[in-house]
Amino acid sequence: MDSKLDSIDKKILRNLQSNGRMSITDLSEAVNLSKTPCAERVKRLEKAGFIKGYRAELNPAHLGLPYVTFVQVSLERTTTDVLEKFNTAAKRIPEIESCHMVAGGFDYLLKVRTRDMAHYRQVLGDNIGALPGVSNTHTYPVMQTVSDNKGLDPLMF
Repeated sequence: MDSKLDSIDKKILRNLQSNGRMSITDLSEAVNLSKTPCAERVKRLEKAGFIKGYRAELNPAHLGLPYVTFVQVSLERTTTDVLEKFNTAAKRIPEIESCHMVAGGFDYLLKVRTRDMAHYRQVLGDNIGALPGVSNTHTYPVMQTVSDNKGLDPLMF
């Protein structure tokens, strides 16, 4: 499948993004296509990499992890070996929900999820501060999440 999506492909992606457990029967009705062609399109979209996977969206507050902090990380050096070591080590810290290498005034932006400030302080001191090459960090506690994990806007594709 090429990178061009037709209107039915887009409808399939929009529907699955909002409900990944949607049955082929319900999906085919939603996109106005019979079941077999709909299932074949989903398989093609998966194989082509448009659909990376399916998963449950967990409620962090119910799991005792309501506290979100963003952390700017600056490295002493940004050589390939330091970046690779940092990337590998950051992936091992379960409290780091996402890790982004960025361009600008610092090197990484981390989204960290913990029980509370005391837990965050422990993670910062014992784990994040000990990551390879870390020179300094800046912490930004989240007061309120206005929008998160809303998916891709259908108008974008």
